Amino acid sequence: MVGSGRGTHVRGLTATAVAVGVVAAVAFVLPSTATAQPAMAAPLAAPTAPAWAPAGSAELHPGVQTITTGGGACTSNFVFTSGDRTFLGQAAHCAGTGQATETDGCNSSTMPVGTAVTVKGDRGYTTGGTLVYSSWVTMQQRGETDPNTCAYNDLGLIELSRDAVAHLNPSLPFFGGPTGISSAGLPTGALTYSYGNSPLRQGVTALSPKAGVSAGDVGDGWGHEVYTVSPGVPGDSGSAFLDADGKAVGLLSTLNLAPLPVSNGVSDISRELAYANAHGGLGTLQLVRGTEPFTTTPPGVPLEDVAPPAGPPIGG
Repeated sequence: MVGSGRGTHVRGLTATAVAVGVVAAVAFVLPSTATAQPAMAAPLAAPTAPAWAPAGSAELHPGVQTITTGGGACTSNFVFTSGDRTFLGQAAHCAGTGQATETDGCNSSTMPVGTAVTVKGDRGYTTGGTLVYSSWVTMQQRGETDPNTCAYNDLGLIELSRDAVAHLNPSLPFFGGPTGISSAGLPTGALTYSYGNSPLRQGVTALSPKAGVSAGDVGDGWGHEVYTVSPGVPGDSGSAFLDADGKAVGLLSTLNLAPLPVSNGVSDISRELAYANAHGGLGTLQLVRGTEPFTTTPPGVPLEDVAPPAGPPIGG
């Protein structure tokens, strides 16, 4: 939220410029009471239908770039299914039309559901998709009032055509997985792994995989504060985060300026998916496991690039 000191969204890349935001250096404020939270997300779908493209040759996968009409350029996170429909996840704020400091999904301006999204895959493959779910749009339509939900619920879903799904694999590049979905959050000191694909990296994939360490959960578990060797930059918004077991734990939402400078705010995917299932109108959404095994030491990636950042002990 603008007044909460959370930070700015790292969507940042629009058709004209990189947005830069500054927020007040004040602490997080958690409410003394909170409304009931949605139940945890449904069990995972096994990747049996559709048949996924081989990971080594798939042009589409978590981590490819998405460009939302009227919004910004972001990094996709995970693959989801509901019945015979297939979706690629991004941050809801990737469709935002306001300032980077607008982080409260209950009152921030956004493009509507039905907006066209361009998905830029590997080896020059590009396809079109449609924004069919936005936590921001849904919360505004429902009149959501819980401050934690408003501040951290940041999931958007892009529906892909059957033709595009033939080019899709659900595995995260370099690290593999996800192996499941975590509802345990990221307690202080927990390791996490991510893959960003900002256009600012100009296609240098060696800059994309990174490891991080959690500074703890916030927002009653709706969010997590994470430090990585290099923090997420504009265009990394929506990037997938895995825990030390390769389970999906969240997606990149904000670049924080206070109270933990240059940390990243990661929204909790288990809570976001549960909210989407309760209110999104898309049936039972399920996160899809990757076809590739999870590893914390990806082949061909220097160890120092994926080692968690060292520093002073993090207080609880």
